[in-house]
Amino acid sequence: MKFLRNIFDNAHAALNKSEKTKKFFPLVDSVDTLVFTPNHTTQKGAHIRDAIDLKRTMMFVILAMIPCLLFGIYNAGHWHYHALGEAGGYMDNFMSKLGIGAWYVIPIIAVSYAVGLGVEFIFAIKNGHAVQEGFLVSGMLIPLIMPVDVPLWMVAVATIFAVVIGKEVFGGTGMNIINVALTARAFLFFAHPTSMTGDNTWVAGIKDMKTDGTLVDGFSGATSLGDLAGAKSKYAEAAVALAKDKGEVVVAGLKAEGDAMATKAVSLMDSFWGFEVGSVGETSAFAALLGGAFLLWVGIASWKVMVSFFLGGLSIAGLLYAMGGNPFYEVDPIQQLMYGGFMFGMVFMITDPVTAAQTGTGKFFYGFIGGALGILIRMANPAYPEGVMLGILIANVCAPTIDHMVIRANVKRRMKRLKTA
Repeated sequence: MKFLRNIFDNAHAALNKSEKTKKFFPLVDSVDTLVFTPNHTTQKGAHIRDAIDLKRTMMFVILAMIPCLLFGIYNAGHWHYHALGEAGGYMDNFMSKLGIGAWYVIPIIAVSYAVGLGVEFIFAIKNGHAVQEGFLVSGMLIPLIMPVDVPLWMVAVATIFAVVIGKEVFGGTGMNIINVALTARAFLFFAHPTSMTGDNTWVAGIKDMKTDGTLVDGFSGATSLGDLAGAKSKYAEAAVALAKDKGEVVVAGLKAEGDAMATKAVSLMDSFWGFEVGSVGETSAFAALLGGAFLLWVGIASWKVMVSFFLGGLSIAGLLYAMGGNPFYEVDPIQQLMYGGFMFGMVFMITDPVTAAQTGTGKFFYGFIGGALGILIRMANPAYPEGVMLGILIANVCAPTIDHMVIRANVKRRMKRLKTA
């Protein structure tokens, strides 16, 4: 370690020799403070007394994402071989599945970090400040919320957009008003929808399989949410037929087909463990909950936001389930929360301390709104089957207003007590 310390000290001394080289100080400082605890401290004023700095906090979040990453790599390989008809059981060809999954996932991670940190370095050099640590987490979140077959150039463009428009224009780390990783996903979702949804995105190499004719007959590559969207579409088609032909046969066919499609996708346990196609790191609720438990243990995530987000989603899922009348609604509320990125969003997205509500009471409202809107958008509008992204982004925008209303209510209560006294 002393050898490394000497290398960084010599590098700092060399950069400080002239004004021309000083501007490259962030390049060395970013690596130095990642390896060693910074040697500077607050000299005056009130400050937070804590044993870790921001980089260490970010590293804890990355550690919490490791279960999702590892499972996502395996899952990508499993469904690749499943589409070829060579998957076998979940543990069959385990190392081969990890290998093919890593072949597709690691380049996405590499592009995300290379491009995102490149933009961070450019802004740091231009503005003369140290490289900000926030992208350490965003750089991992972006690959985990992308389809495995997304083109790498799209990942690069989305990352640049998210860092520049989602963060730097607001002042950098700690100043952004919406989640940076979700900004990247939302950009691609609306700019290149065919690469973010449909049957050609969720399985590694599925486009080539269709071209080569090696895809297993009957395998669509659709997500569970896509299957549910299909159920809604089939229901609508049958409803049109029912309007033309009032016969009971059509009614019976409508009910049977709707029920079959709405329950076909994945069992509750498969959804919980993550054995379904979807974005790289979002499919396993179990892996996300492992990360959530770790974040709660180290005191980084807010349990108030997590619990209220879960309750918000559960309440809407339960309400629409009780209403029924549509196969898209007729999914057990608990399983509805296991689908897609709901649990991943609950642990890693809605809890972002920068974009979340800051007041204690506001955290409950903020989380509830995010979870409720995410499930409502998913179930009520099949064009956006993964509504969690939009639900969280809307909650991000509402967070300052929620805090403002909570503070105003608190001030009014105190004024009433003052008048009474």
